[in-house]
Amino acid sequence: MQTTATLRGVRLSAQKGRLVADQIRGLSVDRALSVLAFSPKKGAKIIKKVLESAIANAEHNDGADIDELKVKTIYIDKAETLKRTSARAKGRGNIIGKQSCHIHVVVGDGN
Repeated sequence: MQTTATLRGVRLSAQKGRLVADQIRGLSVDRALSVLAFSPKKGAKIIKKVLESAIANAEHNDGADIDELKVKTIYIDKAETLKRTSARAKGRGNIIGKQSCHIHVVVGDGN
């Protein structure tokens, strides 16, 4: 049995989020939560909330045992970029891209 949780449009670049996601892929959920709790990265706090949501979904919707759950898959997709401009010399402008991403977490039992 597998249960998912998705967070869309997070103001975090996908590249930075993937660094954190790679650390917890395949771990048991209690081990993954402890890794995320002590990670200093911004993405760790966001991914921890999504993982807790997936655990709650598995417990409430599917009646799963929390002690048996593992992080089956976790992937982070690039989302739309917010375009902002910054004034430069001689009337020119630079475009600043503020990246965002979608986070998908799938937890399941040990099978």
